[in-house]
Amino acid sequence: MTGDSGAASGREVLTVLHLVLVWATMAAAVPTLGFGLLVTGWGGGVEAAVLAFAVGVPLTVGLLAMTGIPARTVVPLCGSASGRFGWAFLVFVLGTLGVLAGFAAYGRDVGLGSAGARIALTGVPYAVAAALFVPSRWVRLGAAAALAGGVVYGGFLGPAQAQQRQHAAEVARYREHPELLYLGAVPTGMRISHVVVGPASFSVDYLPVEQDSAGYVGLIVRSSLTPTPKCSDLVQKDVTCAVDAHGGRRVVRELPGDARVVTLTRRLRNAEAEVNSQFLDEPGLRRLLDTLHPLSDAELERLMREKVIEQGY
Repeated sequence: MTGDSGAASGREVLTVLHLVLVWATMAAAVPTLGFGLLVTGWGGGVEAAVLAFAVGVPLTVGLLAMTGIPARTVVPLCGSASGRFGWAFLVFVLGTLGVLAGFAAYGRDVGLGSAGARIALTGVPYAVAAALFVPSRWVRLGAAAALAGGVVYGGFLGPAQAQQRQHAAEVARYREHPELLYLGAVPTGMRISHVVVGPASFSVDYLPVEQDSAGYVGLIVRSSLTPTPKCSDLVQKDVTCAVDAHGGRRVVRELPGDARVVTLTRRLRNAEAEVNSQFLDEPGLRRLLDTLHPLSDAELERLMREKVIEQGY
């Protein structure tokens, strides 16, 4: 009884050492093979890369077959030289498929840790593949669980987390200059069509809800680095300008055909807001200025969801 227990314990230890040896060997060999192919292909082109692949893969499989020698008593396929090479080939193919799946996940910005952690993870698919050949129900169940965990993380949890990180980074970029992010009540019958967040300005374009209707309102909030608005620089024909006691400016530019463009400028805390339109009347423009407020998180989320906001430079 004691002898059987000791033998079983010895097999368990040998199995663990076997899987650790496979992991360590392939964690070192596969990145080396990949780097060699990259350097050879970069310097010598496709033909050189193919030649390096034809030499490197058999060497890697041979190295993997050597790791099966100590496992002859726990892995039946490793009991003979031909069986070990067959086992090594199967483990290499299955493990490489896992590595390629990891590359695909990494390409989708799935977090796989630091460079050192990614190198260490390279050997895991080969250890999982090797575990499938161990005639132990618990070892194979563990390998299946590891495989399922990798699929769930790489296919679902990882991409979701990557999307959250990307979204948070995008929000942070938009929030880089919060003193410029002001939004007003959308004029009646209009919608926000385009928003640009720049390093020194925040602009919003409003267009009619009805596609065939004419109309435009522009809002721009910029850093208040300019002097107090004045009218001396707008002495032109068909231009009327006035500055109120609070530093707000009203400019009316007459256009042919009894049309005119009204531009209103107003000081905010650390910025300057300007609205202009040829179609919306002056009370409507003043209402837009009166309703200006810091852009809320919900409003920013809506602009991002509707894909009408972008980063300007």
